[in-house]
Amino acid sequence: MTLQFPAFLFLALALCSVWVRPVPMGRRAAPLWLLFFVMAMAWGLVGGVLDPVAISALVVLGGSAYACIHAPQRWLRAIYGVLVGVLALALAMHKLPGFSNPLLLDRVVLSDGAAAFTLYANFDKGAVGLVLLALLCQRVGSWAELREVLRRTAPVLLLTVVATLGFALLAGVVGIDIKLPQQTLLFLAVNLLFTVVAEEAFFRGFVQARLACALGRFRWGPWLAVALSALLFGVAHLGGGVRYGILAGIAGLGYAWAYQRTQRIEAAILVHIALNAVHFIGFTYPARLHGV
Repeated sequence: MTLQFPAFLFLALALCSVWVRPVPMGRRAAPLWLLFFVMAMAWGLVGGVLDPVAISALVVLGGSAYACIHAPQRWLRAIYGVLVGVLALALAMHKLPGFSNPLLLDRVVLSDGAAAFTLYANFDKGAVGLVLLALLCQRVGSWAELREVLRRTAPVLLLTVVATLGFALLAGVVGIDIKLPQQTLLFLAVNLLFTVVAEEAFFRGFVQARLACALGRFRWGPWLAVALSALLFGVAHLGGGVRYGILAGIAGLGYAWAYQRTQRIEAAILVHIALNAVHFIGFTYPARLHGV
């Protein structure tokens, strides 16, 4: 993991610097996140996290995302958008070769009677989140705007946590188990940077935003986009079982609602990581052994 660590450090720095102003370089300015991303890929090659095939896939993803906005013809932007969706899904689901994601936690049992928990640092999924977040998502642009987003997000966050974990308790998927294991900070950091950002950037910043735009001529269009975004999010989690997929769909409604209410990706990310943190610290994690 020693040689692999710089790749993930620079990827984390790239994600955090998406909100930073571009760096002046002569007559031009370069996005700081792009500089860190190049460093992350370079260290990924050195540390064996990536090979040239993986680098090629990430370059194609970035180029397609850029073209999705800047291509001159609408039909061409649509084609690039489809390519972005396909590549993003393939990378996030670890279907493309060339990535060697390190194992951080191996079958750790965090609660009595809980299923074993395994945690990877996923460069491919984290890179998807970075590219979509930087190039295709609506983000806050000032501290005043961030304060307003937080104000509008707070009630949605509370309702989402109560509804999702309340259903999980009633369905027997989890039990109450307040804890603060030594893996807490590692889990929250890795989950936020390499899972939550990618999922919200894709399902809300990419899918929901484009569905809402396509259905914008209908009064109910944006809310259909909310429902479809949540449904797709639930379907994507059916691999964990039917009840897990239902829970993901309920949570997805909250994330989608937060995004619709604010039109900023930070709202969905905040609700998502808050729910995951409460789940991890206050309830059986990831689930009761026979709960899903």
